[in-house]
Parts: sequence; structure tokens; C-alpha cells
Amino acid sequence: MTPVSPTPAPGALTPAQAWREMERGNERFVAGEPQHPRQDVERREQLATAQNPHAALFGCSDSRLAAEIIFDNGLGDLFVIRNAGQVISDSVIGSIEYAVAVLNVPLIVVLGHDECGAVKAAIDSAQPDAAPLPPHIAQLIAPIAPAVQRVIAAGGRASGARPDSSEVGREHLRDTVGELLERSELVSAAVAAGTLAVIGANYRLSEGRVVPDVVIGSLATS
Repeated sequence: MTPVSPTPAPGALTPAQAWREMERGNERFVAGEPQHPRQDVERREQLATAQNPHAALFGCSDSRLAAEIIFDNGLGDLFVIRNAGQVISDSVIGSIEYAVAVLNVPLIVVLGHDECGAVKAAIDSAQPDAAPLPPHIAQLIAPIAPAVQRVIAAGGRASGARPDSSEVGREHLRDTVGELLERSELVSAAVAAGTLAVIGANYRLSEGRVVPDVVIGSLATS
């Protein structure tokens, strides 16, 4: 049975408004002019009994991807889920569905980045002479392997060749967004209803800039 799409709360942001808020924050961060909004004692006290984030962010655990800093947001602004390589799992889907169904977020951002250690580990593990990885790490990066093989094949490289990690990262990001929509009826139904958008984006470490790669759903302003 298809789940009922969440009903936006009165005064809630649209997907387009939520993304614009995040874009503005990232622009400030890139320019080196962060405002550090909503990080004071008053804000902390306001959030003591409830939260109303404007977006859910699923990103890599990399220490350089601190979401509230990158988007110059404050306490209670983002519902953040992270693991190494932003790999979909049951716990990730459950957390995102909570954000959509209970917290009524209008936007999900899936955030990858360049120089990702999990992506590089997946590439390394595809090499003919690769040493075995610890079992839990091998299990974690296994979903990235198809992206590695597609990039190798698309470039006409021989099996076991080393592909560009940025290309693999982009492919894996698209896989992650696709898998989220495929496995979560609640998320896909909310997108179809126009109450939710999903953006897959890449973070450029040296610039600090977030660059959208794929958009699912409408970001129309009206």
C-alpha cells in the first residue's frame, strides 16, 4: 500500500524555499562571511521541547563535511544523517522517513564530496592485487563497487584499471539518490505529491562550494 504523503505544516517552507535558504548559507560560507545564525542561548531554549528543521541532509561522515558550517545554518535547521561514503541502509532510510513523515521537511539533500575516503577504498578494492579489507569496512563500501565498475567500463579501461575518483563519486551519488527513492515509498510518494524534493549534490573541499548534480521533484518557486 502506498503511504499517505505528509501534509506540510502551516507556514512551512516549500522545497524551493528550503533549498534557497541552504544556497544562501553556502554562498556566505564560500565568501568567508558566515553569520552563524540561530546559535545563541535563546535559540537553544526555543528548541528544548520541539524541532522544525527545514531540510534533511544525508552525507558522508568525513570530518570536512560539517553540514551546519558548510551551509551556515544553526541549531534545529538541519536533520543530519551521516555515514562513511553516504551509503544507503535501513537505518538511513528510517531516519530520512522520520524527517519527512514526522518533522515534515520539504527537502532532502544527499551530499557527496571529492577526495572521499570510502570511494577511494572502493576503487582500491577493485585492483587485482588489493589486500582484503576488514569485514565491516568491506560491507560498507560494497554499494560503491557498481559505480567503480561503470566508470571503468565507460572509459574503455581494462578490468582492474584505476578510474578517476571524482567520476566514481558522482556515479555513486546518483546511485544513492536512486536507491533512496526506490526503497522508500514514503519518500517517492512525497516527491510525487510535490511536497518534497531530493537534491544530490557534491561538495568541493577546496572551494567550500556545494554543486547540485541531480534534482528529483519540483523546485518551482510558485
